[in-house]
Order: sequence, then C-alpha cells, then structure tokens
Amino acid sequence: LPALFKQELQNTEAEEGGTAILRCELTKPKAPVEWRKGDTTLYPGLKYEMKQQGSTAELFIYDLEPDDS
Repeated sequence: LPALFKQELQNTEAEEGGTAILRCELTKPKAPVEWRKGDTTLYPGLKYEMKQQGSTAELFIYDLEPDDS
C-alpha cells in the first residue's frame, strides 16, 4: 500500500530572511518523500534541507524571500 499522510502540512508564517519548517507525518516509516513547489522538485542545498526520521518528514527553507510563498 502507498504511504498516506497521517497529518497534512500546515500553513506556516515566517519573516523574510528567516527560516520556515514544513513538517508532515506519514503512515509508513521511511517512505520516500519528494518535496515540490508547484511543478518544481526541491533538492537539498543552501536554500533547502530535507530531514526524515521514522514517519516524520521535514523541509527547512532558509533565507526566506517573497518567492518562497
């Protein structure tokens, strides 16, 4: 069976220049997660950091700009 969301992403507010953390909980631990913004797949680097522990996946977005919304 595919992994499903136990808890959906919640809207997050953060200050320009700050960091936002998006977090979701899945029904299967260590299920592969692909973070996207629209049709664009996000990859780790200076701007984005992805972490996954068990069934929780997190996306850190650094140095926030208006285009990150």
